[in-house]
Amino acid sequence: MKKIKLDILGISYSQSQSGAYALIFGEAGKKRRLPIIIGSFEAQAIAIELEKMKPSRPLTHDLFKNFATTFNISITEVIIYKFSEGIFYAKLVCFDGVKEVEIDSRTSDAVAIAVRFKCPIYTYEKILNAAGIVMQEGDEKIQGKQEATTGNVATTEDPAVSYQHMTLKELEKKLMEAIDSEAYEKASIIRDEINKRKGSDS
Repeated sequence: MKKIKLDILGISYSQSQSGAYALIFGEAGKKRRLPIIIGSFEAQAIAIELEKMKPSRPLTHDLFKNFATTFNISITEVIIYKFSEGIFYAKLVCFDGVKEVEIDSRTSDAVAIAVRFKCPIYTYEKILNAAGIVMQEGDEKIQGKQEATTGNVATTEDPAVSYQHMTLKELEKKLMEAIDSEAYEKASIIRDEINKRKGSDS
């Protein structure tokens, strides 16, 4: 069965499920999108790796990566192989230099691990047919949300407003405090504000 490569386009707050997030995939080079609802913890785990943030202590998925690499095990790819009754199923393809082994995983955990190993994520045509969305020309409703939240966990409120009055030095201090306390949603918002200011100064 032919595998179809997926790119992570963004993470946004789910409008349909309170406290959940939508992880948006795009079919590489094409217009089809695959939204998957995930929990807030997994959304943060994916977002902080996409943002290249370094937590003060390793998170669960960082621990998994450290454990695997210590014993020379790599994750070569992640495959979202099944969609049934609204649930996506995924597996990790692992290689220790001799044999290849497939391990079943929740999709959200598989993606959090994939971004840490920088390995490709695939699915099959039947999954995209069952759960995919085809973007039409001029349809910016979903894509606009994706682009606005790529690499970030967005919320329905706009906490960025409270940071606009702070100086750059104050923001950088707040960013370090947020990372140290593992408040990664807040950290991503502060980081966006810092980048916006540095961009306008250049």
